[in-house]
Amino acid sequence: SAQKMREMVRQIQGLPALQAQAVLRVVPRKSARFVAKTLDSAIANAENNNKVKPETLRVKEAVAGTATSLKRFTPKARGSAGPIIKRRCHIKITVSDE
Repeated sequence: SAQKMREMVRQIQGLPALQAQAVLRVVPRKSARFVAKTLDSAIANAENNNKVKPETLRVKEAVAGTATSLKRFTPKARGSAGPIIKRRCHIKITVSDE
């Protein structure tokens, strides 16, 4: 969910990109793995598309927003149904050499 992702995203905001990678590597949460994967992609894009060295990059903006939720149902007592809401989110990380 976006709420769990925001905890990780707030930790890396404003840090140098390589230091943010190191921070995410030691956090034992599933959300940290997804944020690390997105950060790796942002760094690789900056390297390949803009010819920027990864040592000069900083995490300028990191946002986790809500996405559409999957709605499922589970059987309950007396033939009724209980809702299951599987929340999802979008992760946006902007790196800059400024």
